[in-house]
Amino acid sequence: MTKTSGSLLSILILSLTVSFAAAAAEPVTPKLTEKLDRLLREEMRSIQSAMGQIHSAIVMGQHGIVANHAEQIHDSFILQQKLTEQDREDLMSTVPKGFIDLDKEFHQLSASLAEAGRGKNTNEQLRLFTEMTGNCVQCHSTYVSDRFPGVSAPE
Repeated sequence: MTKTSGSLLSILILSLTVSFAAAAAEPVTPKLTEKLDRLLREEMRSIQSAMGQIHSAIVMGQHGIVANHAEQIHDSFILQQKLTEQDREDLMSTVPKGFIDLDKEFHQLSASLAEAGRGKNTNEQLRLFTEMTGNCVQCHSTYVSDRFPGVSAPE
């Protein structure tokens, strides 16, 4: 699987927990195959855990942990290992261009966060983590508003 496909999958998973203009887009979730839905939920749990670990590590100055978890998010190990070519085709035919754009942005942010962790730059880590969280909220409100009706788009 390519890094772009892995990134796309991670952002889709992350999108299962955040929001953007809910009324503006049709939810992606119902269109997914059963296997993709299961894998994306698994990946989402992994990202959610990593984001929690990153938050704790930022506030405790544990830069190596920030870098490690941000790199794991960027690499999207679970989905890269489990998707077949047909799964990738199914995913690409399901998600809209806006989702792909959010996915690319999210993975760029996670790579930058890993670099900020390696550079021991707490202020940059906090800025990037906040931006990643906003990206999650935007994606959830736009693409999975049916699963997260309480999430509203950032103003």
